[in-house]
Amino acid sequence: MERIVVQPVGTVIGGRAEAFDDDWNVEKALIRLDGTRFGPEALAGLDAFSHLEVVFQFHLVDPSSINTSARHPRGNPDWPKVGIFAQRGKNRPNLLGVSRCRVVAVDGLDLHVRGLDAIDGSPVLDIKPYMAEFGPQGETVQPEWATELMRTYY
Repeated sequence: MERIVVQPVGTVIGGRAEAFDDDWNVEKALIRLDGTRFGPEALAGLDAFSHLEVVFQFHLVDPSSINTSARHPRGNPDWPKVGIFAQRGKNRPNLLGVSRCRVVAVDGLDLHVRGLDAIDGSPVLDIKPYMAEFGPQGETVQPEWATELMRTYY
């Protein structure tokens, strides 16, 4: 396959210093755009949206811990073994995270957010406004273990 190279658009500043599960909704952080590539106009109009989708890199994951097979989510043997693409764990092949978070404020190159489940220093690869029409169409379905896992995540 062809190699894809991306350059971060910014960096997560603040919030958690290390990744641990649950209670992400209390976290406040900011995303600082790369001022060598962008001016404040890149964020113009973003403050009119309540939420964002942020694509970021799990930059602290040791490449030797990347998982490409099935495992119990969070190591919980009460939950079934599922493949890496049937879960959202950080030890993924391309180390990419996608998070939805609340826009708190836009200030120059700084985007203040709440509920971003990325940690301090995470490279931000893209930022998109959340639009309801891009949400799932029709009924959504997930297994009970996923509902249980997410119960205290945010």
